[in-house]
Amino acid sequence: VQLQASGGGLVQAGGSLRLSCAASGRTFANYAMAWFRQGPGKEREFVSGVGWTGERTNYADSVKGRFTLSRDNAKNTVYLQMNSLKPEDTAVYYCAGRFYGSGNPGAKYDYWGQGTQVTVSS
Repeated sequence: VQLQASGGGLVQAGGSLRLSCAASGRTFANYAMAWFRQGPGKEREFVSGVGWTGERTNYADSVKGRFTLSRDNAKNTVYLQMNSLKPEDTAVYYCAGRFYGSGNPGAKYDYWGQGTQVTVSS
């Protein structure tokens, strides 16, 4: 599967953005999907993930209550709605996928998109 992330940009603190990750290739519905991010000088970290069944969505503590992951299997797309953005959310955001399985933080994701930059100004 090939992943294409989009929707990043510059936003003021308190604002919102919605990231999209479009998948092509194999059956999207069979993939667990996740979002990761890597801020300046930081290691890549898990943001949110959903299993292939869609039954459970996981979030990092730092984004709980502010970010919402959703997937539209008919459009082969996963979204990350980001509200109440903070300067510390500034990062390159990557979408990732794995065949079947869960969207857990510690899972091994085999497919990665190219990343989209999110910059939150104070």
